[in-house]
Amino acid sequence: MDLSVLIVNYNTRQLTLDCLRSVYDSETGYSYEVIVVDNASADDSVEKIMEQYPQVRMIANEENTGFAKANNQAMEAAAGRYILLLNSDTIVQPDTLQTMVAFMEENPKVGASGCKVILPDGSLDKACRRGFPTPSASFYYAFGFSKLFPDRPRFNQYQLGYLDPNESYAIDCLVGAFMLVRRETLQQVGGLDETFFMYGEDVDWCYRIKQAGWDIWYHPVTYIVHYKGASSRRKPFKIIYEFHHSMWIFHRKHYVQHYSWLTNTAVFCGIAVKFTLSFIKNKLIPRGRGKDTGQGTGSRPSANDSKLEVRS
Repeated sequence: MDLSVLIVNYNTRQLTLDCLRSVYDSETGYSYEVIVVDNASADDSVEKIMEQYPQVRMIANEENTGFAKANNQAMEAAAGRYILLLNSDTIVQPDTLQTMVAFMEENPKVGASGCKVILPDGSLDKACRRGFPTPSASFYYAFGFSKLFPDRPRFNQYQLGYLDPNESYAIDCLVGAFMLVRRETLQQVGGLDETFFMYGEDVDWCYRIKQAGWDIWYHPVTYIVHYKGASSRRKPFKIIYEFHHSMWIFHRKHYVQHYSWLTNTAVFCGIAVKFTLSFIKNKLIPRGRGKDTGQGTGSRPSANDSKLEVRS
């Protein structure tokens, strides 16, 4: 088996069905399997997925285990030489699987790669190519320096706005919505850290992959569409909490030993202040109804998205 496509579903029946349709419409000479992990959905996701796509390998959990643990379950069952983490709210293009696996075949030093990720309006999902959220990178991003000086690398360490999004190059971090990982890399660094429930695990994984000596590449020759929707602009408290908690976990795990107590205190205080402000701001947003995408917090959440961004 060349490729194992892993999709986590949590009350995202229609999104997942649309994603699966795009995967099975792929034009590729590589063999692949699709593994769906359902995190105890309350809808009829499992039944509908198996009815329409009986070839899917379904793992139905009895509780919501979170994004990291669900993907680790799928990795244990996967047979592919390459592992693809794919969000349930994405649509791959017919050439995406072929293009990305071929890129990995041609570049044996690349441990993980990602394609271009665009939003429904055609704009770039900036989370698909990032630098690591060091204290300085986070500071420049959070206080708007990256927007004031978009062409200055010093002030754009996180979102890499000074780089051409249509060119291929090595980066620090991909987004878990589409992340293609080599089997040898997985065997060396292990799976996702289950301490992260639904944010930050992709950043942590990329950090460990690079620490192990592998390259990570952004390869925008092909793209996917990422539907970051939700039924209301107001976010559940758990999403706000986990989002900021992931920042704390990542800094404590990878950076706290490299910085002074003063810097670490400033970082943790900053996270606490930001969490408080985000919670208050969220409370002030009136409840409203938008297009119901069925997005749930046990798959990859859509809180703009990613992962360890320094914003809410």
